[in-house]
Amino acid sequence: MRKKKIPMRKCIASQEMYPKKDLIRIVRTPENDVEIDPTGKKSGRGAYLYADLKNVDLAEKKKALDRALKVKVDPSIYDELREYIRKRSSQ
Repeated sequence: MRKKKIPMRKCIASQEMYPKKDLIRIVRTPENDVEIDPTGKKSGRGAYLYADLKNVDLAEKKKALDRALKVKVDPSIYDELREYIRKRSSQ
């Protein structure tokens, strides 16, 4: 029996590798909107963030999303991420 390969991605805040399913994808759409991508399939430039409130704070402090997505990210995106993580962890 072959072992199934687990896709890994790097968190933009902590610079550590995690399984893709443990990360949240944030995408810059072709219209330059920044959105959370729960499906992981939206078109555009994507960045991965580990689903932890500490990493959201770290990404905001380091401006990691700005750098990864190559666009100025509105602070409300970080609030949306925090709320998304809270909802995700309560399920």
